[in-house]
Amino acid sequence: MQPGVYQYLESREDLRKFMRMNPKWYRRVTRDPSVLSQMEQESKYYFGKTTTQRIERFNNQLQMVQMLMQMAQAMKD
Repeated sequence: MQPGVYQYLESREDLRKFMRMNPKWYRRVTRDPSVLSQMEQESKYYFGKTTTQRIERFNNQLQMVQMLMQMAQAMKD
């Protein structure tokens, strides 16, 4: 693996974890460092860090809070 790519991966804990869990990416990045951006995108999806996944999580949390507020209101009445 090229030293620059190795240093970049060492500085990014999430990419290191992703690479350890998915060894195919180690082979791909070693052979062709230009796929590093693809690996980053795949890593974001794997760890749930994409914008759509974050919005979905936020909506789920908001729905839970609304449900709890409705339950509290129903118990109060």
